[in-house]
Amino acid sequence: MAEVVCLGILVADVVGKPVERLPERGKLLLVDRMELHTGGCAANTGMGLAKIGVDTAVIGKVGDDGFGDFMVSRLQRSGANADGVVRDPEMATSATMVMVHADGERSFLHYIGANASLCEADVDMDLVCASRLLHVAGFFLMPSFDGQPAANVLKQAKGAGVITALDTAWDSKGRWMTLLEPALPHVDYFLPSIEEARMVTGRQEPRDIAGVLMDHGVSVVGLKMGEEGCYIRSGDTELRIPPFEVECQDAVGAGDAFVAGFLTGVVRGWDLERTGRFANAVGALCVTELGATTGVRSLEETEAFIRTARVRA
Repeated sequence: MAEVVCLGILVADVVGKPVERLPERGKLLLVDRMELHTGGCAANTGMGLAKIGVDTAVIGKVGDDGFGDFMVSRLQRSGANADGVVRDPEMATSATMVMVHADGERSFLHYIGANASLCEADVDMDLVCASRLLHVAGFFLMPSFDGQPAANVLKQAKGAGVITALDTAWDSKGRWMTLLEPALPHVDYFLPSIEEARMVTGRQEPRDIAGVLMDHGVSVVGLKMGEEGCYIRSGDTELRIPPFEVECQDAVGAGDAFVAGFLTGVVRGWDLERTGRFANAVGALCVTELGATTGVRSLEETEAFIRTARVRA
């Protein structure tokens, strides 16, 4: 059975680069590259884990359409188990138009699609409870699963002895802690971006953010801080780990790649410093290629990168 189960949003990404502005109404602009990639937090993290070499399964929902076929086939090709992906003939697969700017930053147009109907009943708990770690990916973008349903699944997983992790997306509706709070007591590793964590907690500094989250029951907080690397805090450890220097081609999926690296460290039993450094490396390699998982490398290749890469001062 899978070591890690990634449960969450699955999205087909149509990626164009470079895009500095939208064309005027009725007009056309050319881009240098246009590609179709897998996207969505669960797909990105699950495929990243599989490429690193971790036995991984993905649970989510897609439509019975071309994008859905693409998502399932690419998950399987990466080595991830896609048996937990539900096909919904009543919904279209979620998709995002990703506009990559010249500096690698992105803007998005998103269709939520089948992710909107993913619910507690869609989750294969036999698959979850047979794993070592359950990761809920894309909280705030699953309206039928966010909140108490997610809390129920996390609680059941923990009751079966499964390690739990959770990552958030941006909540455009501003519900933040109100929606997330029921799940936090059942989360061992919470891995949001610093921007999302600030919105959830109402705090600005990483140490204060982690304190609020730990007061709500989280055991370990790992904050993705972009060009500042990451911040990690547990009951007896506090770390700031600087990033590696790379040339950024496309930042799509960098946060999900970081999570894949972090979860690798968790299931391998590494200490938090090694885990955070490895997560930074996976995220750094991710941005050197176009697409959310193209740049992710095997465990051995990533460790070789760590030995030779420059760390940002």
